[in-house]
Amino acid sequence: MSENLVTPPIQPLGSRVLVRPLDQEARTASGILLPETAKEKPQTGLVVAVGDDDEIKVQVGDKVIFAKYSGTEFRHDGTEYLIMEASDILAKITA
Repeated sequence: MSENLVTPPIQPLGSRVLVRPLDQEARTASGILLPETAKEKPQTGLVVAVGDDDEIKVQVGDKVIFAKYSGTEFRHDGTEYLIMEASDILAKITA
């Protein structure tokens, strides 16, 4: 896996998952450069920590798709994270 996976000292509780959103493309398919204000909110991310609930279906290192406006955003050591309920994760990206 080529993504930089650094685990922060944050442990989600219960059925929550800590996700690092992945950057969206800065260009459209036709090559138009998008400014930050025009980019859509990321919906893909990398799981960096999971809670202690046995029902969680994802593991650290999984790339996932999550609901568009889910989770609570925060920064830790300059990196953006989302902490969300495991049920807000819609799918794993396997390719």
